[in-house]
Amino acid sequence: MQTDVAGTAKARAKERAHPHPMEYVKVAIVLAIITGAEVAVYYQEALRSVLVPILLVLSASKFSLVAMFYMHLKFDSRLFSALFTGPLALIIAVLVALLALFHRVLLGV
Repeated sequence: MQTDVAGTAKARAKERAHPHPMEYVKVAIVLAIITGAEVAVYYQEALRSVLVPILLVLSASKFSLVAMFYMHLKFDSRLFSALFTGPLALIIAVLVALLALFHRVLLGV
């Protein structure tokens, strides 16, 4: 019984407090800024050659922020955050490599 109580107390001490509603507003503002940056990048003619990688990075950052904050992964074990963001980074790396490969093949370089 004593170890069970000690284990519960230790688990509660390890838990983090639920975020205040103002934190959700701050995260929503950051998401809106990232979305605005995506729209701004899309309309810049000078960035057309690097448009896809920039949009991938911005989208991945939004995905990570939403997954870790709104899905409360930020407050859980870091393993859960890694399970969401790790494969995403791998997928992006593979997609960028494939885009670079096919860009060279299509251009005949």
